[in-house]
Amino acid sequence: MTDIANLTAVQLLARYRDKSLSPVEVTEDTLLRIERYNPAVNAYCHVDPEGALNAARASEQRWFKGQPCGALDGVPASIKDLTLTAGMPTRKGSRTSSATGPWDVDAPFSAFMRKAGAVLLGKTTTPEFGWKGVTDNPLYGITRNPWDTRTTAGGSSGGAGAAAALNLGVLHQGSDAGGSIRIPCAFTGTFGIKPTFGYVPQWPASSMTILSHLGPMTRTVEDAVLMLQTVAQPDARDGLIGAPRNTPWLTPGTDLKGLRIAYSPDFGYVDVDPQVAKVVAQAVAGLVQLGAHVEQIDPGFSDPLEVFNTLWFAGAARLTGQFSGAQCDLLDPGLLRIAQQGERLSLGDFNAALEARAALVARMAAFHEHYDLLVSPMLPITAFDAGHNVPPGSGLGEWMEWTPFSYPFNLTQQPAASVPCGLAANGLPVGLHVVGARFADEQVLRVCQVYAQAFPTQHLQAPKDLG
Repeated sequence: MTDIANLTAVQLLARYRDKSLSPVEVTEDTLLRIERYNPAVNAYCHVDPEGALNAARASEQRWFKGQPCGALDGVPASIKDLTLTAGMPTRKGSRTSSATGPWDVDAPFSAFMRKAGAVLLGKTTTPEFGWKGVTDNPLYGITRNPWDTRTTAGGSSGGAGAAAALNLGVLHQGSDAGGSIRIPCAFTGTFGIKPTFGYVPQWPASSMTILSHLGPMTRTVEDAVLMLQTVAQPDARDGLIGAPRNTPWLTPGTDLKGLRIAYSPDFGYVDVDPQVAKVVAQAVAGLVQLGAHVEQIDPGFSDPLEVFNTLWFAGAARLTGQFSGAQCDLLDPGLLRIAQQGERLSLGDFNAALEARAALVARMAAFHEHYDLLVSPMLPITAFDAGHNVPPGSGLGEWMEWTPFSYPFNLTQQPAASVPCGLAANGLPVGLHVVGARFADEQVLRVCQVYAQAFPTQHLQAPKDLG
């Protein structure tokens, strides 16, 4: 193994530019590491070595001529198995999907990555149709956390999180309708941002419509910005455009002076594992050291779980309503269960949830008149046993109940990121949740960058099997 395993996208591009490394060398090295480590974690459900090497050879020729085709030319990347990618199957983790395709259309995200020259390695694993906060599905099985392969990598972008943690490709696409970028990033010690709704175009539309965001999952904030600069473009097929697409850029800086940050350890209603709380409190102290004015205060809303579940269950019902009885028999039983709850919702229930969502949007808009950012734990727990929807023995019913910090900001459509802030006493990663006002994506990214540069965390070289 070479030092390629440690390089970021920014570093790779610099090496391509000075011709000390080629896209073919990097792609070959990455494919070897996927072959070696993927069986332990199931990050990728599909790998395309031939397509990746062909793309890398074409990139190598462009760099040799000094004519890269785009900002990501030759950089290894992955696409989540919910996102259409020409030449690769998009099975969505479901036995109801066709194994034969045709796979001839790129979603906007895939198209933008390809046009920028990214080397698309394959598709990362997701729970069936991305329905839950852990990653296992009836088609491809369980995705495991590289930090301890007995535990979950989170979800629904769990495959992307596991791949990012091991640098099996440096740029990874995630999607987040209830925490699905930020949950796996917190569990795997990686960085990810759910941009403001609509910042990145989405087509075909998610069944979760106004909750669903697309974004990057990487080891570094700089790589995530590079990726966002590529995919934050308009696409006429996107019918739910929600944000102005100003190119994200990071203002150079090493401190956070002048920023007003609200810190809420528990939102006033969340039971947080003491070892998680300790790591997050240390991270917040770091923000103070960097010059931010931090005030401990709750955001001032009650748990919107019922509001979220109404919209989530309704989306699941819309999804499964297209299937025959025989196809429904093939679904993850948990997905079918919440879809059946969604079928029992009335139009009045749905409209009431939309009204409550609007009130929460207004509440957070008022909150951000006084505070630039809100920080909290990303999750109240560390990763738990793989193959379970909730921590065994917790008494919880559904996955949403153990991720109370994430879904409120899908309802409000605000930018929110998980930046790694250390390891808990059990040796598993903890994420700091950084939430900004709508359209303040650059501010969220800048805080995460300054924090990560000042307080770097360790990265994995290989999966840990502690069993």
